[in-house]
This record gives sequence, structure tokens and C-alpha cells, in this order.
Amino acid sequence: MTNDNKNKFVFPVGYYEFHKDQGFNFQLNRWYSMGYARFEDMKEVGQKINSFEEWKLEMLKLAEIAVSEDRLINATYYYRAAELFTTREDSDKELLYNKFIDNFNKAFHHDEIEKFEVPYGNTFLPAIQIQPVNIKQRGTIVLHGGFDSFIEELYSLMKSFADHGYEVIAFEGPGQGAALKKNKLSMTHEWEKPVKAVLDHFNLKNVTLIGISLGGYLGLRAAAFEPRISKVIAFDIIYDFFQVLLYASGPKVREMIESLLESNQIDTLNKIAKRMMKTDLLVNWGLN
Repeated sequence: MTNDNKNKFVFPVGYYEFHKDQGFNFQLNRWYSMGYARFEDMKEVGQKINSFEEWKLEMLKLAEIAVSEDRLINATYYYRAAELFTTREDSDKELLYNKFIDNFNKAFHHDEIEKFEVPYGNTFLPAIQIQPVNIKQRGTIVLHGGFDSFIEELYSLMKSFADHGYEVIAFEGPGQGAALKKNKLSMTHEWEKPVKAVLDHFNLKNVTLIGISLGGYLGLRAAAFEPRISKVIAFDIIYDFFQVLLYASGPKVREMIESLLESNQIDTLNKIAKRMMKTDLLVNWGLN
């Protein structure tokens, strides 16, 4: 549970069966375990969702109820959840993102959060920084997500680290958050480049880098190139993202796809992928 008055986060222990589909269930557990959602909300909504359309509708309902009850932290991340599975073609995607950011700013306006624009090429990377309060600083943590994550959804972790004495800086790299949505920076595997830009901008040395989800791979790669990173934490580890997708497709499909790749039958592979997108919700979302 979260306390909107003190903005303190409690991280629940356990992984729950909110939904029979493991893709949906993971996301429901994600918001709950990060301290952003109420257990009863995740349990209730898990019984109503069977499609991406229903996911968006039910999460939006939860967000609007939370706003009406002045539960702004819950509302913030329910808007993010509603945005998650909307496609780029959905006109509501930008609206939901803006509602997420607006409610984040309202929910945490009393917190000492500094926002920065880190120069990167001919544009910039968004970053936020929080400092430890009344505690001797123990070091600096640089934090980033993976895939299409937003820095604001990492805030409960940032706050917890700061409460334990760390300066914390989180950033969005190419392909993530406003770096993608506002600055049109598409994903790159060369993560050492955005990390270098962040370390340069804040004049950092001897930092701990934490990469979350696909960021586990990205962070490890950045650390291999960047001597100013003294410690790196992969939370968790993905060292071959394509193999992750193949594993999820099952052994028969995996064998067929690998055979098509070996024989360079890319057109056939694309046709199969399009057929899979029509019948598998997570394949559709992931490829989009």
C-alpha cells in the first residue's frame, strides 16, 4: 500500500495470481509489487480483463475512480497501466501518457525532484534526480529501465534508495519515455552512449548503474565500455532478447523460426509473425 500523505512506499512480498494469462498477471503484479497499486484493485480488475481493449478500459476506470478519491499515486500508475498496451495507432496513447505525467507531478509535488535535460546529439535525454535527506550520502546510483519504460515508473525504487542515503539519478534513453515520445529517439543497443551523456552531464565518477528488465542487458553493456561505473546491477538479466521472444513462442515455433532464419527466408518469417499477431495478444503488443 502507498500513503499519499507521506509518499512512503511499501513493497509487498509475494507474487499473486491476479489473472490466468501470465502476461496480464505479470503486469498486475508489477504495479502492485512496486508499491503503486492496491491489492483489491488488481484482484478485481484481473477478473474483468480478457483483451487489450478491456485492459485499457478497466485500467482507465480504476484511474478515474482513484482521481475522484484523491488517491493520486494509484491514479498515476493506473493511467500508465492503461497506456501500456495501447498501440501507436491508438489516438488515446498520447493522452494517457500525458495524464500519467500530470498526475505524477501532482502526486509528488512536495518531493524534492529535480528534472534535467541531458544533451544527446542534437536533442536531449530526460532525467530526474533526488538527494538523500538528513543522511550522509553513501554514493550515487544511476538507474534506467528497459524496452519502452518511463523514469517515473521507477520512482518508488529511487525514493527507497534515497531514503537509505544515496543520490539517485534516473534517465530515459533512446526508445524510452519522452526520449521516444517527444524527442523521437528510437532504441539503440549501444547503451554506453546515453550512459556516457548522463555521466558527463552530472560529472559523475564511481557510480553504481542499475538496469531493470531489458535494461539488465543494456546496463551490463554500458558498464563494459564505461570505466566510471564501478558497480553494475542487472535487474534482471537478458543477454539475447530475440531468444526471449523465441522461448515464449514454444518449441515447435522456435524450431521453425530458427530454420527460416538459417535459410534467410525473411519474407516467410514476416508472414508467420503477422499471423501470430492476430491470435496472440502479447506477440501483437511486443512486435508493435
